[in-house]
Amino acid sequence: MTKKLYLMRHGQTLFNQMHKIQGWCDSPLTEAGIKQAQAAGRYFKEAGIHFDAAFCSTAERTSDTLEIATNNSLPYTRLKGLREWGFGRFEGQDEALNPPAPYGDFFKYYGGEGQSQVEARLVETLTDIMEQTSGQNILAVSHGGALINFYWGITNKRSEFLPMTNCAICVYDFADGHFTFKDLIQPTLLYQEEKIS
Repeated sequence: MTKKLYLMRHGQTLFNQMHKIQGWCDSPLTEAGIKQAQAAGRYFKEAGIHFDAAFCSTAERTSDTLEIATNNSLPYTRLKGLREWGFGRFEGQDEALNPPAPYGDFFKYYGGEGQSQVEARLVETLTDIMEQTSGQNILAVSHGGALINFYWGITNKRSEFLPMTNCAICVYDFADGHFTFKDLIQPTLLYQEEKIS
């Protein structure tokens, strides 16, 4: 049986707004972030998507996003494996300090994670979720860096960047232990005439 994974980025946070590196540290959703999560919920409702299970990282920005997008209608599990890339001593610093991509092992030297570690962690965590969870449609709310590393990990297209706005939704099919990327949905762009962000 083919299952579907809806892997979503959290809504805009205070650190996103301030252009700060977030990683494993956390900051609250902004008003725009709340509206983005509501837009994701509207997309799911209008598309007739009903979830059989839901997961998010341990950061409050993901659990808050999940709760808003599902209108608090779904129990969920928080998992460390869905956390953002750990940026070590760069966390909380201005994004201007980020080196040019690709980062490779850069952040490992400052107490963070290497790119291959992040890829492996996300692929393992999401594979476990899909193999061990019953039901057809699974929602997982994570982070921008985590989403792109998962995409790279399953496609090997490491030079390709998906333009993921806050609350972007990557849709994957999962069958026979393998993921296939199917679509990128950007609710904030779908409903932009309503000035979501």
